[in-house]
Amino acid sequence: MPAIRQLLCAAALLPLAACATIPAEPVAAPAAPPLASTSPAETPHDRLFRLFAETDEADLANNPISALFRGDMRYADRIGEFLTPQHTATERANAERALATLASIDRAALSPTDQLAYDTFKHDQREQLGDNAPEVLALTETRPMNHFFGFHTFYPTLASGRSAAPFKDWADYQNNLSRHADYARLIDRSIGKFREGLASGVLETRLTITNMIQQLDTQLAQPIEQSPYWGPTTMFPADFTDAQKNEATAALRRSLETEVYPANRRLRDFLRDEYLPRARTSVGLAQMQGGAALYNRLIETNTTLPLTADYLHELGLSEVARIRGEMEAVQREVGFTGTLPQFFDFIRTDPQFKTASREALTERYYAVGRAVDAQIPRFFSETPRTGLEIRPYEPFRERFEAGGSYMSGTPDGSRPGIFYFNAYDLPSRTTPGITTLYLHEGAPGHHFQISLAQENEALPNFMRFGGNTAYVEGWALYAETLGYPMGLFADPYQRQGTLDDEMLRAMRLVVDTGIHAKGWSREQAIDYMLANSGMGRTDATAEVERYIAIPGQALAYKVGALTIQRLRKKAEDALGERFDIRAFHQQVLGTGALPLPVLEAKIDHWLMTSRAGG
Repeated sequence: MPAIRQLLCAAALLPLAACATIPAEPVAAPAAPPLASTSPAETPHDRLFRLFAETDEADLANNPISALFRGDMRYADRIGEFLTPQHTATERANAERALATLASIDRAALSPTDQLAYDTFKHDQREQLGDNAPEVLALTETRPMNHFFGFHTFYPTLASGRSAAPFKDWADYQNNLSRHADYARLIDRSIGKFREGLASGVLETRLTITNMIQQLDTQLAQPIEQSPYWGPTTMFPADFTDAQKNEATAALRRSLETEVYPANRRLRDFLRDEYLPRARTSVGLAQMQGGAALYNRLIETNTTLPLTADYLHELGLSEVARIRGEMEAVQREVGFTGTLPQFFDFIRTDPQFKTASREALTERYYAVGRAVDAQIPRFFSETPRTGLEIRPYEPFRERFEAGGSYMSGTPDGSRPGIFYFNAYDLPSRTTPGITTLYLHEGAPGHHFQISLAQENEALPNFMRFGGNTAYVEGWALYAETLGYPMGLFADPYQRQGTLDDEMLRAMRLVVDTGIHAKGWSREQAIDYMLANSGMGRTDATAEVERYIAIPGQALAYKVGALTIQRLRKKAEDALGERFDIRAFHQQVLGTGALPLPVLEAKIDHWLMTSRAGG
C-alpha cells in the first residue's frame, strides 16, 4: 500500500494527501547520499545494520508522522508531502537503493537472527517498490481517502493533545499551528487527486463518499471550542504566562478559522457537489477500472502469501461451518431451544447482555483487564513496560469506527498504549464479546505485540516499528484463543462471544472475497453476517462498509491466526513434554512483525536447534 496507508496501519492513523497542482511530467527524486565507504573491518552484520539505520532515517524524513508517533520531534512541524510526485519518487528511489545495497551483503555470512532481518527488510522494500509502481498508484492515489482511512478523521485526534503530538512547551504549540497549515494544503492536494480519478475513470464508491460527507458535516457542525482541535487550550504547561496562553489561544483560533475548518469545508463541498454525482454505484473492487488486478495484489500484500480469492472464499466457508457447530453446542449448554439465528437474536436483544452507560461499559473492560493480568505470567516470560489505557472512541468519530482498535504508546513507555472501544448506539451492542475484544486489541493482543517490538532496541527500527497485517492481526486473533486456557470462557455466553468474534474473522474471508471478487452487494454481505453470527445490524453494517473501503485487509486476520496456530501445533508435536508456551510466544513475538513465510522459517530453525540441544 502507499506510504500514507502504511503509516495509518502501523500507528493506528491514516495520513491521506493528494496534490491539486501536480505537474504532468515525472519528478526525479532528490539525490540520496550513497552508503558510506565500507571499512575493511566492517562485518556483514555491521553493513546490514548500517543499511537499516540509513534507510530508516530516509523514511522518517519522507514520512514525518512516523517520527512523531515514535516520540521523535525532529519533523514535528510538518505532516509530510504525501501523494506528491516528489514524495513518490523519493519512496521509490529509497527502496531501489536499499535493495541494491542489500544484494551486496552476503546473507550466508549472517547469524540466523540477522538473516530474519535481511529477509524481512527485503520483503518490505519490495513491497514499497510495488506500492509506488505507476500502474498501482494510478489505482490508489486517485482514491486518496475514504470514510475508514482518511486524514480528515485521523487528524482531529492527533491535534487534540490526546494522541502522539505533545503539548509540553511553546515549540509544541507552534508545531501544531504549522501542522494545521500543512493539513489544509494536504486536503487541497487530496481534492486534486480525486479530480485525477474523475478524469481517468478510477472512482471511489458512492457509499464511501457519502459516509465521508457525513463525517465532515459532523465536524463542521462542531463549534471550534467544542472540537478536538481546541484540546491544547485546556492543557497549557504550568510555566506558561497568561500572555502566552492568550497568544496561543488566539493563534489556534485563527488557524482553525482560516485553515482547518475552511479546508474541511472545501473537501466536503467538493465531494458533495462534484464527486458524489459521478461516484460509482458498485461496491466491489472488481467493478472498478483496474480493480480486479489490484485486488489480487492486495490479497498477497495483506496476507504475505500467494493466495487466491477462490481459495480464501472456500476456506472461509469451511471455517464458518466449523464455528457454527461450536455455537450450536453453546446453545445446547445454556438450554436455548430455538434455532441458531433465534439464539443470535436472543443475545442481540435480551437486556442481560446490555450496558446502561459508557462508564459502565468502560468498567466492564477494566474488570476483564484485571482478570487477564492475573493470568499473564503463565503464558508470557516478557511483558511490555508500556502501560495500557482503556477509552471509548470520541463521539465525533465513533459512528464509523469498528468495535475496537488499538493505538500504540511510545517506545520509552512515557505515553501508554490505548485500547479504544465503541460506545456508539449502546442498545445495539452486547456484552458477550467484551473479553475477546480486550484480548485482541489490548493484552496480550496488539498491546503486547506492538509494545514488545518497539521496546526492543536490539532490533532495527523497521522491525521495531513496521509490520504487516497478517502477522499483526493474526497474532491478535490468536491471542483471543488464549482466553480458553486462561479460564476466561468458562461462562458459556463469554464463550459464545469469542466464537462470535472468531466467526467474524471467518466471515471476513467469505464476505471480502464475495464483495471484491464475486460481485456481492452490500446488502447481501450484511445479510450473510447477520445469518451466521450474533452481530447487531449496526456492527454488521460498519464491518461490511469497512471491507468496501479497504479491500483485502480483512483477509489477513484468519490467515495469520491459522498460521500461528499451525506453527504452535508443529512445535507441540516436535517438542512433546519439553514444549513451553512461554518460550513459543517469545519466539513469535521476539523479532517484531515478520512476514508469515519468514516467521515459519524462524520457528523451524528454533525447533531444529531445540531438538538438537535436547
